[in-house]
Amino acid sequence: MGSLPFTTSDLHTSTGGFVSSPTLLCTPLMGTTVDQMLIEMHKAKEIGSDIVEIRLDCLRNFNPSSDLQILIKHSPLPTLVTYRPVWEGGQYEGDETKRQDALRSAMELGANYIDIELEVAHDFNNSIYEKKPDNFKVIVSSHNFHNTPSSEAIGNLVARIQATGADIVKIATTALDITDCARIFQITVHSQVPTIGIVMGERGLISRLLSPKFGGYLTYGALEAGAISAPGQPTARDLLDLYNFRLIRPDTKVYGIIGKPVGHSKSPLLFNAAFKSVGLNAVYVHFLVDDVEKFFNTYSSVDFSGCSCTIPHKEAALKCMDEIDSIAKKIGAINNIVRKPDGRLVAFNTDYIGSISGIEDGLRGLNGAIPAGKSPLAGKLFVVLGAGGAGKSLVYGAAQKGARVVCANRTYERAKELADKVGGKAMTLEEVENFHPEEGMILANTTSVGMKPNVDDTPISKQALKHYCLVFDAIYTPKETRLLREAKETGAEVVYGTEMLIRQAFEQYKNFTGLPAPEELFRELMEKHA
Repeated sequence: MGSLPFTTSDLHTSTGGFVSSPTLLCTPLMGTTVDQMLIEMHKAKEIGSDIVEIRLDCLRNFNPSSDLQILIKHSPLPTLVTYRPVWEGGQYEGDETKRQDALRSAMELGANYIDIELEVAHDFNNSIYEKKPDNFKVIVSSHNFHNTPSSEAIGNLVARIQATGADIVKIATTALDITDCARIFQITVHSQVPTIGIVMGERGLISRLLSPKFGGYLTYGALEAGAISAPGQPTARDLLDLYNFRLIRPDTKVYGIIGKPVGHSKSPLLFNAAFKSVGLNAVYVHFLVDDVEKFFNTYSSVDFSGCSCTIPHKEAALKCMDEIDSIAKKIGAINNIVRKPDGRLVAFNTDYIGSISGIEDGLRGLNGAIPAGKSPLAGKLFVVLGAGGAGKSLVYGAAQKGARVVCANRTYERAKELADKVGGKAMTLEEVENFHPEEGMILANTTSVGMKPNVDDTPISKQALKHYCLVFDAIYTPKETRLLREAKETGAEVVYGTEMLIRQAFEQYKNFTGLPAPEELFRELMEKHA
């Protein structure tokens, strides 16, 4: 399904549109006993949820007459009661009349909301007509576990749901691509009635995180990672603490990291804490992107203000840019993209700044004072292992600082192609083992050798390391690789991959905001979480 570009006009409700109160956070209770659900309710309240969803279909031995009374009356939070049948993705396989009777009882016992499926909603709503308590709302829901239909089809679905007498419309679709979320955002922004719009799956994560920006009535956050009620559901704690859910508004700027995979990235932790610390109205999210061109064409609003770019998109994203920083152009890879107020996309490479500045500071610690304006890398023999995106960054960065560069790669041809661009020397990775024309060389590993789970591997022997005064490893999982551990044992200065990661983030923050990065905060967070 194609997605229309998501433009600035989509960010404002039409004058007749429903203006929602802030988006509510609802935590599903997945316990299999009433006692478990009672415990879960109190945990949800402690975390900061607004509503609990009582999933009756999760209860093993459900007794409507007694259990509903206990669960509704003892809940410390407003209750949404759902009794999801198997035919709509739930666990209930019994009699339909009994299921609907239980939902009617929940209403009579004081539940604040019940969720009823579109297929049976018309008859159900007729059955409670004129019996509804004042503060009670019916959510009529539709779940599509296959895809996200076209905007027109979703619009027709909303109309069908409204025609049943729904107080709140709920549409849950499945993301085959992150751009599917745009069609749900267009519905929630322009809807005339309160609407819950969810796109399930990891590619649909932003539909949940950005619900407050696009006018969603509520979003769901699990009690813990293993207790999700639908694919791609984040935890309530992550929504509140990692993504600053309560601070997101319709005018919030959106940043994020595009990659595949991307869920492991710690960048949202750093940037959201930084935005919050200085009161910036911005959020930074995970963007799981398959097709970068489609992504930028769809999310073309200036409110999508910039992103970090990781594997495998650092080179592919180049063709989508309006302007590329001169060093990034030479490297042929970008990792930082800023959307200017006029909508132009401007790209940078901050990887080389992060790694080179870390190595320079390491050398200053070894060599003491360096003449002003001169890099401690000038004249040094600098050996780079790997000729991918990170390898290119280091080769160009070191050459720019006046180092004599050697590029080593598994395939000699690729090493030579890169080395020739900076007047350097090329060799295979095997040849590095016996390469030591002088003492006090610098080694930078940008291969994946030694990365988790292969932590016992190393790209070069300990014996060969004695010819280097400083060793840098771009790997940061684990922080201390075998390469760095053995380099330390030979007496070399070491620079961790986390140092590159944090310094390139300083540069990205500056490019995004025009402000200096809160370096101490970034370092504290990396130390604690990386």
